[in-house]
Amino acid sequence: MALIQNWLPPSRENWELIAWGWQFFPLFTAVQWLISYYPAGKTSIDSRLNLPGKWAWATMEAPGFLTLLYIMWTLPRELGLERLPWENWTMAALFTIHYLYRALLYPYLALSISPIHISVWASAVAWQLLNALSLGGWLGGYGPTTIHDWAGKLYAIQFGMIVWLWGFLGNVFHDDDLREIRRAAGRRQAKAAKEAKQQGKSGKIGEGVDKVYMMPKNGLFKWVLYPHYLCEWIEWAGLWIVGGWDCVPARSFLVNEIATMTPRAVQGWHWYVERFGKEKVGDRKAVIPGIL
Repeated sequence: MALIQNWLPPSRENWELIAWGWQFFPLFTAVQWLISYYPAGKTSIDSRLNLPGKWAWATMEAPGFLTLLYIMWTLPRELGLERLPWENWTMAALFTIHYLYRALLYPYLALSISPIHISVWASAVAWQLLNALSLGGWLGGYGPTTIHDWAGKLYAIQFGMIVWLWGFLGNVFHDDDLREIRRAAGRRQAKAAKEAKQQGKSGKIGEGVDKVYMMPKNGLFKWVLYPHYLCEWIEWAGLWIVGGWDCVPARSFLVNEIATMTPRAVQGWHWYVERFGKEKVGDRKAVIPGIL
């Protein structure tokens, strides 16, 4: 049953329009190189239009995988397909695992997430929906629909899955390294509060850990300040390898992520320099070791 006639799931004509137009999204991201306004995360601002960080994060990361799965369940019926190849579901699983982590586990594990402006939230939701329509339509029936369409690609699929796995593990590892900064700050504050209480002083924990920032040092943080971005790109490069060179939606997904996240990483590098000084940042690049 279609939620929105000809759009969810999309008709072939509408899917082709979305998949074609989605390739040009980097043209819109160019504006990020000209402005530094990004009211979320480290650069969050006070505004009446802010949304609670954890709630906003979860609801802007979830629409993508939910939309993709819905398309893959409904579109084959509309096209009269009995079943989709396991390779299609494998790609969907890789996509879903990542965003289950991002939408549910990431905000659950985070001690705090800065408020997110409604404009950032709305942009992220739109990005997720367009990406899911593009990739979901390809996986749901407008791309390969039989096992024969995947013939001769087994080794590429296996290699792509390995690349994806290393990228995913790297993404989780570096996310947790950032979380450990605030966990450690919380432990220090709790210890100080306990000692103060034993001495008959105020037992307040302190100012909290919402805006605690330090220079991360583990893993790829030794060379770049946004290795979690780099690792996410590795994930989606792996997904593109699984889908094959001619999988335009997977290619667009990777290119659009790089186009969106690179200017944020460069702006973040400048933020670290302003906060900690060039000496502490050292030779670290923003996102690509030794290059950018």
